[in-house]
Amino acid sequence: MQNTKEPLYRKENKRALHYHGDKGGDFRHTRNSKDFKEFDGDRMGMKGNKQRGRDYTPLFRFLFSRVGKDWTATHSEAVSRLDDQEPIWWMVAANEAEKKDYVRLGESSLWSGLYVDENNVLQKVNPDLKNEDLYPSCSCHTHSFNGEPLVNKFGGIEMPGTKL
Repeated sequence: MQNTKEPLYRKENKRALHYHGDKGGDFRHTRNSKDFKEFDGDRMGMKGNKQRGRDYTPLFRFLFSRVGKDWTATHSEAVSRLDDQEPIWWMVAANEAEKKDYVRLGESSLWSGLYVDENNVLQKVNPDLKNEDLYPSCSCHTHSFNGEPLVNKFGGIEMPGTKL
């Protein structure tokens, strides 16, 4: 039996506040509607294949854990465990112009920006950036930096590169 690793994404964010899963309900809202009464069998498609969002937090943790390691091996493993390789480039700068000290991935998740150096090694854009250097942009979310809650509280201080 072959040992395969877990994918680097979750199909839905099941840890989100008020997550109730897909309980359906689409049909119950349409069966008494005008559209359903005029249903001829061809117009109304099946709704079972909804494409929900993906949560790529496992990918971001994986990439962050590979800082200082060979990019070719890291990239190869990440691609083999993903459905789409585009999210890799949300965190890793593809070129010099895209380098950022940190990147916002989601509403309140900040991660160190990464890049591949001339020796093909994954590196942080700003290795000196610390959790203490950042402030949340609002008080309604728990903000995090590299998977850890921000230590500073919201107080109207603008984070570098953002506007309140």
